Amino acid sequence: MRRNTVAGNWKMNTNREEGNKLSSEIINMAGSELNSEVDLILIPPFTHAFEVQKLATGNKNIYVGAQNCHFEDSGAFTGEVSPIMLKGINLSHVVLGHSERREIFNESNETIKKKVDAVLKHNLTPIFCCGEPLGIREKGTQNAYVSSQIEESLFHLSKLDFEKIIIAYEPIWAIGTGLTASPLQAQEMHREIRSMIAKKYGTETAQNISILYGGSVKPDNAKELFACEDVDGGLVGGASLKSRGFVDIAKSF
Repeated sequence: MRRNTVAGNWKMNTNREEGNKLSSEIINMAGSELNSEVDLILIPPFTHAFEVQKLATGNKNIYVGAQNCHFEDSGAFTGEVSPIMLKGINLSHVVLGHSERREIFNESNETIKKKVDAVLKHNLTPIFCCGEPLGIREKGTQNAYVSSQIEESLFHLSKLDFEKIIIAYEPIWAIGTGLTASPLQAQEMHREIRSMIAKKYGTETAQNISILYGGSVKPDNAKELFACEDVDGGLVGGASLKSRGFVDIAKSF
């Protein structure tokens, strides 16, 4: 079901104490200020995800996710974390295919496809990231670029499994740069993604998938972005590290 959602990706930031403080502040503010139509997802580093999850337990519409995972349940994969480990500490969501994983760690569409399958197998919700670099945007081929990411990593899924996914469109040129896609640019790509889904799985499925915008979302631009017809919220990076700003973003619907 399509939901208004704001997910905070903390990336490699905060230690245990800082993460607990940030989570507590967000949870306390959200409890008194947010309506039931908005879901919040906190996505801390692995080292304190368990404690953040405990803090969030019992708070309606507040979830805790992971920033990545491996596609195997166990094995000789030093430094990796499996979906079954995430399930074991009651996490609910996993970010997959983030641009930093694609660009810095060379994750391919095929690798992300395997991760999507593994996450769904353990009844976790993938937050599937897609988006184009600046060179692709300047050539005007962003639709084909994003289409290939989605087709190669998601379109093997059954309709039932596809409907369990959240998609996050993140123009790579607008991540951590201070640049932001205009509301028109964001809406155009979100509409295009929904159109791709409709052609594959039907209009009803396309209309029920939440598609988030990720790319320098801040309190001062969230309202205009979230007002777009096909934008259902945000995957927030740096602004999610400030409790007041993050909750203000979630109040922008």
